[in-house]
Amino acid sequence: MRDGSKTRAKIVTEALRLFARKGVAGTSIRDIAGAVGVAEAALYRHFPSKDALSRSLFLDGYARLAGDILAADQAHAEFDTKITQIVEVFCDLFDEDRALFTFLLLSQHAHLAEVPDDAGKNVVEAVRSIFAGAMRRGDIPERDADLLTAMVLGIVAQPAIFTLYGRLQGSLRHRASDLAKAILAVIA
Repeated sequence: MRDGSKTRAKIVTEALRLFARKGVAGTSIRDIAGAVGVAEAALYRHFPSKDALSRSLFLDGYARLAGDILAADQAHAEFDTKITQIVEVFCDLFDEDRALFTFLLLSQHAHLAEVPDDAGKNVVEAVRSIFAGAMRRGDIPERDADLLTAMVLGIVAQPAIFTLYGRLQGSLRHRASDLAKAILAVIA
């Protein structure tokens, strides 16, 4: 009996790489199958369509990132330390799995409507819940949690975009301290 989990894992890896490089629309099932080294029909045994593959990759990756953000929040009591650790989660994902980060960033508009509101599966809700909790505890001043979340995510996302397009060089991780300071300045 064949172990389909290895093939599925390779499909995920190659699809992410291709989707990040060429976009979902610019990547065909034939491209993915060729990169994996299987027939196109083999992909359909694991995913019913390219759209289903894209959706699955997005929802799984987005949930993983949300979970990592919440874990960083839970691991630290001091708010400033939480922010630094959460920024490092984003930066580490960017540096260690650029294909996933790029795919999440560039395909979010196609899939965000399908993301559950649960903070454990939704990056925006995870970040928002951290700020809402900090406001309830009096760690930060009361304000619009949605606007604060949007501003903070922009502080992290825009340098990532600049790095993707070559405007900034090097790892995002070595900028984590500056990004965390910028976030704390917005909050203050």
